[in-house]
Amino acid sequence: MSRLKISRGTTPSRPRAARLSRRGSKTLVRLGVLAVVAVTGACAASAPDIPRPRPIIIHSGARIRADHDNMREVNEWVLREQLNIEQDPSFWVIGSNTVTETFPWEGLVVSSDSVTVRIPLGGQDASLVYQIYGHLHLMTTMGRQEEWLPEAPAAVGYELERAILTRVADAWILGRTVFDTQSFAPLDELAYAKDAGFLDAFIFTARPGEFAASRTTWARANPGEIDRYRDWFVDTFNREPPGIRAN
Repeated sequence: MSRLKISRGTTPSRPRAARLSRRGSKTLVRLGVLAVVAVTGACAASAPDIPRPRPIIIHSGARIRADHDNMREVNEWVLREQLNIEQDPSFWVIGSNTVTETFPWEGLVVSSDSVTVRIPLGGQDASLVYQIYGHLHLMTTMGRQEEWLPEAPAAVGYELERAILTRVADAWILGRTVFDTQSFAPLDELAYAKDAGFLDAFIFTARPGEFAASRTTWARANPGEIDRYRDWFVDTFNREPPGIRAN
């Protein structure tokens, strides 16, 4: 049912295209079909229903407890983005597989009517979330930012990236707490940092060469926050955060 859109210049052979389609379908089952069934069953109620979120826990004992009403809202826009990615003929979202555990921003390439995202082979449950990250960047490039990021209709630079990664984190929390997607380290780290109030520290630490002006302003307003974040991250994941640890 789901497929990754392939650019004109990189059209794969038929066997390759079939493999990409199957991989996209797995993500649809995890984050889409269950929700679509819920929408169908709740058509008389004007809003889709979803199972109540379950707490998720990692080896350190750290938990995320998602709010049911918030996850309903996230589910609505995730479905809307998924359908747009699949059905809008004006652009393409291209999935490029990689064996490394990359974050969504690593390997992102945006053009006028297409975007390429690098999807880790070890995190196929996360495929749709990576596509959403690329889709939001492409919508901004195509002048459709207000449509897809109404909470940040004119954001640029760091504020735009923060708004997009907030949505990416929420989409992953939806998958993990409602649709039982499998744990995947890069997105788990992002989601836990956002849930714990460390999203800014996470981004600035993971991407030390970017957002210099915003980083300086934030650091002056939040003295010691990077050290608090680093201590929290080590306690939560038993390793240094991205941007500090050796790859």
